[in-house]
Amino acid sequence: MRLIPMLSNNIRVLLVLAVILSWSSLSLAQDEPSAAERLDGLKLQLIDVKAREESTKFQGQQLDEALKPENIERSLAGFGSTRPEELREQRRRELTIQKTEINSELARLEAQRSQLESAIATAEVQAYHQSASGFPETQNGLFGLSTRWIMIFSVIGVLAIGIFVLGYRKLRV
Repeated sequence: MRLIPMLSNNIRVLLVLAVILSWSSLSLAQDEPSAAERLDGLKLQLIDVKAREESTKFQGQQLDEALKPENIERSLAGFGSTRPEELREQRRRELTIQKTEINSELARLEAQRSQLESAIATAEVQAYHQSASGFPETQNGLFGLSTRWIMIFSVIGVLAIGIFVLGYRKLRV
């Protein structure tokens, strides 16, 4: 009678161990994203960079227009000053600083776009090779096994160890 509750506790422990081992083997065997998935992610990043680049170019064009002497003059028309040339020069300096920041941001975005385009070209080649070589899920994982098989083997291993330990305890009692 006492053996049945003891076995159920041991079975519970075994099941918990099997789940823990399954999760740990799943994290060990976690496959990298396929080349096609990486390619899709890179393409999305490229779209984002291109959009930011266009927005930055538009801001640069607006600053170019604002830097024209007649537009600086027009922007300060409502301000009364005893030294309007100093106000114009200060406004021109502010706009020039903004223009420099926009230009550096644009250069950074262009470099990022270039890197992404290069990475996309590489990922396209990898995706082609991966698709030509067969099913990727059967070639990934630990020792060439898919994640599903690794989980199955780990659960079987934990259960086998548990049965061995239970049998050993029975023999000792």
